[in-house]
Amino acid sequence: MNLNRRHFIGISATGLAGALAMPTRAMHAAPLTSALGRDATQYGIHPGSPDDQTRALQRAIDEAARARVPLALPSGVYRTSMLRLQSGTQLVGVRGATKLVFNGGASMFQGEGADSAGIANVTLDGSGIPLPTRRGLVHCLGGRDIRITDCEIANSGGNGIWLENVSGDVSGNIIGNTASTAIVSFDAQGLSVSRNSILGTNDNGIEILRSAIGDDGTLVADNRIEDIKAGPGGSGQYGNAINAFRAGNVIVRGNRIRNCDYSAVRGNSASNIQITGNSVSDVREVALYSEFSFEGAVIADNTVDGAAFGVSVCNFNEGGRLAVVQGNVIRNLKPKRPIGTAPDDDAGIGIYVEADSSVTGNVIENAPSFGIVAGWGKYLRDVAITGNVIRKAFVGIGVSVTPGAGTALVNNNMISETPRGAVVGLDHARPVTGDLTAEGAERFAQVVIGTNAVRR
Repeated sequence: MNLNRRHFIGISATGLAGALAMPTRAMHAAPLTSALGRDATQYGIHPGSPDDQTRALQRAIDEAARARVPLALPSGVYRTSMLRLQSGTQLVGVRGATKLVFNGGASMFQGEGADSAGIANVTLDGSGIPLPTRRGLVHCLGGRDIRITDCEIANSGGNGIWLENVSGDVSGNIIGNTASTAIVSFDAQGLSVSRNSILGTNDNGIEILRSAIGDDGTLVADNRIEDIKAGPGGSGQYGNAINAFRAGNVIVRGNRIRNCDYSAVRGNSASNIQITGNSVSDVREVALYSEFSFEGAVIADNTVDGAAFGVSVCNFNEGGRLAVVQGNVIRNLKPKRPIGTAPDDDAGIGIYVEADSSVTGNVIENAPSFGIVAGWGKYLRDVAITGNVIRKAFVGIGVSVTPGAGTALVNNNMISETPRGAVVGLDHARPVTGDLTAEGAERFAQVVIGTNAVRR
């Protein structure tokens, strides 16, 4: 058959006219859910029913998973106890209109080895019912390609989402009023946590953890995290927006973090961590932390407005070393740390580093104690402090000069309005010299003072 352009247009026009002429009933003959999979109401599930619908929901989940088709939950409220995710489960709701209310149990959803399972566009209300320790309202163990997307998770009586040995994607969710931590991952196998809004937790916002030091590689990007409390107390275990523990090669990028009792990002024994491009305000301890047994940290291009410390890269005594701290804007530092930390812990410091580190191109303003500090007693080695701008600090740059301290280079910095001195030698936290940039100042073999622009 010869189909020229005019003939094709004629056929298209005829077909379109025929479609428009179809009766309304014929147009609506196929239900919307046929494109999505199976309609949950086919299994005797009733939106808005006051009854517990766990049994019917579980049957629907199991049969849809066996058929490898999504299960569509229409708008309405569904009351349920614990439901088990199967491999291939795809639960799809109507965003903002499909709501599951928890009636009690260890979790609302549990998956064990459930590969390629997903929950999307569903509101999960935990009803404030307490969960057992180390449980989440959504609890997944050992699954591959788990996806929890565009959901709302509210009022969990434990953690919001708990994952162990999981790969997949947790993104676009709103998680609020959580009794413990919003998102916990242990021993991830390839995980992305992105574009979530976490509003109000009692422990931490996001925890990326490993049972032993090793590669993790989780990507934590573009989340909004606010109002994080250190409910159980402690000296930094809680009250953090993002906490990476023993997890190597984690990337923390582009997050907006506000109002935390402790840190915005805390990397503990987390080698090769990258903390970049985050916006941080109103945190009450160290804003950006890399501590204990780590090797390699990049902390760059962040803004910090309001913290006891801007950046701390420390614990050379535990093996912590090797960092780049670059291009950060840090200002309006607080003179005290929160209750629970050691009473003699310093505060009001822009950047603190100890070993094998470059501190360059940062801008620091309004630091009640120090703009930058290098070393703690003998724990100083090979630190370069170059090209920074420091304004309105009690001391511009403090460098350890105690016996055993290693080499520091201080060069090409702009330092102004620092009444105690632009560059000062320290014995731990205590200034013990005059301004080392002044003419005739004493010299220390391990501290190389180059050309700095100083305005007193």
